[in-house]
Amino acid sequence: MSTILLLPPLSLLLLFLLLPSILSLNQEGLYLYQFKLSLDDPDGSLSSWNPRDVTPCAWSGVTCGGAYNSSVTGLDLSNTNIAGPLSASTLCHLPNLSFVSFFNNSVNQTLPSEISSCRSLVHLDLSQNLLTGELPHNLSLLPNLRYLDLTGNNFSGPIPDSFGRFRKLEVISLVSNLLEGTIPASLGNISTLKMLNLSYNPFYPGRIPPEIGNLTNLEVLWLTQCNLVGTIPNELGKLKKLKDLDLAFNNLYGSIPSSLMEMTSLNQVELYNNSLSGELPRGWSKLTALRLLDASMNHLTGTIPDDLCRLPLESLNLYENRLEGELPESIADSPNLYELRLFGNRLTGKLPASLGKNSPLRWIDLSTNQFWGEIPASLCDQGQLEELLMIYNLFSGEIPASLGMCQSLTRVRLGYNRFSGEVPAGIWGLPHVYLLELVDNSFSGPISSTIAGAGNLSLLVLSNNNFSGAIPDEIGWLENLEQFSGSDNNFTGSLPDSIVNLGQLGTLDLHNNKLSGQLPKGVRSLKKLNELNLANNEINGKIPDEVGSLSVLNFLDLSHNQLSGKVPHGLQNLKLNQLNLSYNRLSGELPTQLAKDMYRTSFLGNPGLCGDLKGLCDRRYDAKNAGYIWLLRAMFIIATLVLLIGVVWFYFKYRNFKNAKRAIDKSKWTLMSFHKLGFGEDEILNCLDDDNVIGSGSSGKVYKVVLSNGEAVAVKKLWGGITKDIESGDFEKGQVQDNSFDAEVETLGKIRHKNIVKLWCCCTTRDCKLLVYEYMPNGSLGDLLHSSKGGLLDWLTRYKIAIDAAEGLSYLHHDCVPPIVHRDVKSNNILLDGDFGARVADFGVAKVVETTAKGVKSMSTIAGSCGYIAPEYAYTLRVNEKSDIYSFGVVILELVTRRRPVDPEFGEKDLVKWVCTTMDQKGVDHVLDSSLDSCFKEEICKVLNIGLMCTSPLPINRPAMRRVVKMLQEVGTDSNQIKASKKDGKLSPYYYDEGSDHGSVA
Repeated sequence: MSTILLLPPLSLLLLFLLLPSILSLNQEGLYLYQFKLSLDDPDGSLSSWNPRDVTPCAWSGVTCGGAYNSSVTGLDLSNTNIAGPLSASTLCHLPNLSFVSFFNNSVNQTLPSEISSCRSLVHLDLSQNLLTGELPHNLSLLPNLRYLDLTGNNFSGPIPDSFGRFRKLEVISLVSNLLEGTIPASLGNISTLKMLNLSYNPFYPGRIPPEIGNLTNLEVLWLTQCNLVGTIPNELGKLKKLKDLDLAFNNLYGSIPSSLMEMTSLNQVELYNNSLSGELPRGWSKLTALRLLDASMNHLTGTIPDDLCRLPLESLNLYENRLEGELPESIADSPNLYELRLFGNRLTGKLPASLGKNSPLRWIDLSTNQFWGEIPASLCDQGQLEELLMIYNLFSGEIPASLGMCQSLTRVRLGYNRFSGEVPAGIWGLPHVYLLELVDNSFSGPISSTIAGAGNLSLLVLSNNNFSGAIPDEIGWLENLEQFSGSDNNFTGSLPDSIVNLGQLGTLDLHNNKLSGQLPKGVRSLKKLNELNLANNEINGKIPDEVGSLSVLNFLDLSHNQLSGKVPHGLQNLKLNQLNLSYNRLSGELPTQLAKDMYRTSFLGNPGLCGDLKGLCDRRYDAKNAGYIWLLRAMFIIATLVLLIGVVWFYFKYRNFKNAKRAIDKSKWTLMSFHKLGFGEDEILNCLDDDNVIGSGSSGKVYKVVLSNGEAVAVKKLWGGITKDIESGDFEKGQVQDNSFDAEVETLGKIRHKNIVKLWCCCTTRDCKLLVYEYMPNGSLGDLLHSSKGGLLDWLTRYKIAIDAAEGLSYLHHDCVPPIVHRDVKSNNILLDGDFGARVADFGVAKVVETTAKGVKSMSTIAGSCGYIAPEYAYTLRVNEKSDIYSFGVVILELVTRRRPVDPEFGEKDLVKWVCTTMDQKGVDHVLDSSLDSCFKEEICKVLNIGLMCTSPLPINRPAMRRVVKMLQEVGTDSNQIKASKKDGKLSPYYYDEGSDHGSVA
């Protein structure tokens, strides 16, 4: 019957013949009911559309008006999960229909040209649907249309020139489609236009049409990531009413035209990530409404204008340019300034003494400049300062005591300067600081006992200073401390016994100090300790046997101390990458498993220590020698028998082995190691059998290799050529030039982070590359979560995995120089160790990301996996940190729902859209994994909201990874602090993004 109803006007006759019960419904109701029958309504959102009613005015989403309040004037079916084609010919029979909104549904096929017959239409919103095809040329025939929003569809082809003939259009938004061609100059003819939003489309390279300057009523011009080239036209200066100018992420060059200073209504200017050069123009004093200027990541030179700093700015981002000179004193008088990011320039001089006195500063990043002088004492006078980043400058003097009372601080990086004096006691005890970095200065004095109040401290980096005194016992109260680096100082006394209470501690590095006393008892409780470096101190006593129980310990250096006694036998059970016990007073027999060539220099300078390593004593007792003679004879006989059997076995085995290894010429392998190795390439190559394969993907196979020392490693074998794994949905370019591969591997080899899988070494030939990683016994998150054992992952374990993975990605985005973009974040690339600690794996090696001064270049092909690829990356091929954040958001949704990113149950949707629509229609309970304990529902919902923020269709609305980590941590500490909300993007002229966390350059 529905097929017949789709054939007007014959369908109306059939309605009368076949459905006498609806004869009471008026004409407009019949049209709407016919429209309903053409749609798929899985959630019953249109169930109130009852054909027995007299009029449709009480139906859900229907608005009536007119002389008798009975004519349909509006149809709002936003967020109803309806699907199917848009039957415009039916809707346009409603003579007074002026408002139509189908926002966030699954309306598909094309936008029919019949829509132009809806002559009364004023507002048309079809955003966030599945519409395809070209934009109808006759859409401009709608005489009364004022609002047109087609954001977030799949429209292709060029913007028709006929769009310049709209008569009353005020808003046009075509954001995030697949539009091609160039921006037509004819758009400059729409004199009524107030908002022009064309961002995130893969246009052909083209210039900004000068005709845009004719839009004298324009308030918002948003052309982010539109493949724009050339200079900014002077004609834009004629836009006197413009409030928001966004030309970011393009290829614009030349100087910023001085005509922009004539746009006196501007309150937001975003020009970041272009190739703009020259000096900042003069005349900023005219822009009295300006509150945000972001011209970062360009090639700007010269000084920061004084009149710019006199404006009531809220955010000033000019980082990663080539600016010089001093920061104007007038910046201190800006009453609204809360964000100041100038890192990566060549700025010099002192900071204004009153900076922060009159401004609600929250984020300051002046890193990598040439500023000198003291830190202004007034920085936190307004009590809102959260991040203070000043690394790599020439600052000197003492830290102001006033900063010790700045309770809002969360991140303090003052390293690589010339600071001196004692650190104020209040700084040590700031309750919300999670990173305190004072490395490479001349600080002196002790660590204050007030550090007991730093309950959120995770990273304490004090290396290369003049700190002295004993390490306070209160250090053991910091239950969140993960890294304590205090090497190259003058610390004295013994390690406090309380240090064994630091259950999260991964790195303890205090080498080159004057520590004495014995190692504390109870070190077995440091279960996450990965690096212990106490070299070059005066520590005495025995090495505790408990050290051998630290299963994740990888780096142990106790050299150049006064340790005595035997080497604990438990050390031979550890998978130590580096071991150094040299130049102590150790004695006795060296444990057998430690007498290996990889440890040949690990025990030098211990006169009483004996073992089968060169440099240790060769003294043997005659009694032992006599007892060994018969054992050696027996071993010789057994070895002879084994040899005979082995020759026969080897003959047959070698034939298969030779065929399997024919493509590998061992003589041409090149080994590049990034850690001290106890194996060679031959030991790896000999184990690359099919029996040892534990996984495969688009770029090669993964093998588990058990080495002769009992340690297991994972070996990924990469081959050249472009590959595509259809089953996994991975797309990547595997053929990499040798020099690019070496450069990328060198970068990966320098990464040291507890949440990034460790790369031991790589072996290369002309046609093949091997990557040797640490072995992760619990495999990948994806395999475990979506297997029959996935229900065993309780919420606390999943929450821990989310934080671990987020911290790994945050390190890549914010703490690597240059930043590393993963490009293939997914649950299968998050590996789990024996304690379900998560490590990010498989980034950037088989798919090199080239970087420029502006950021990451466009890729030549898509890399990523179906369901995880950010919408803008899929068609622009431009990759940045926001692409990773979208993919990580999908991983969060996986953890919460335990559903795959793509599933036949979703139909044409992916996991992100399924979660949104299901929550809207059925509630959050239908989204959450039913196997999770309901007592954690509040926390689970907060993590779910974080995942939705990360998967926002507009990159500008996704939080930076550093912010994601902070929000996830807050879920476990103060759940009331998270109030996730979903922004609509920049579809309002008054929208303002409250700042993205661009991070520091170090």
